[in-house]
Amino acid sequence: MKKIASAVILLTMLTISSFVFVQTASAEEVKMVGTISKIELSADGKIATAILKDTKSGESVTIVVADELTLDKIKDKRIVEGDEIRCKFEKVDGKNKSKIFKKTAGC
Repeated sequence: MKKIASAVILLTMLTISSFVFVQTASAEEVKMVGTISKIELSADGKIATAILKDTKSGESVTIVVADELTLDKIKDKRIVEGDEIRCKFEKVDGKNKSKIFKKTAGC
């Protein structure tokens, strides 16, 4: 009886963990290199919106930046319009939210 209960619990835990993994893996992650054509910092300074021109395709991509380290660099003018940026972002709720946003030359 204990073996059956253990097997059922193990199977349940495996099923739940697989659903969690599938749900987190469903967000599309994109890498790109592009030049900043426009950057806007919100009034409270907690979010920035950057428009990057993709070097490969030439299309403009709007990216939302929310991490504090990158926001500090934008506020200090270490990241400005015209800089070439390497970024990784996820498409979540119709917005491109950055995970990595840094200069290609390093900063």
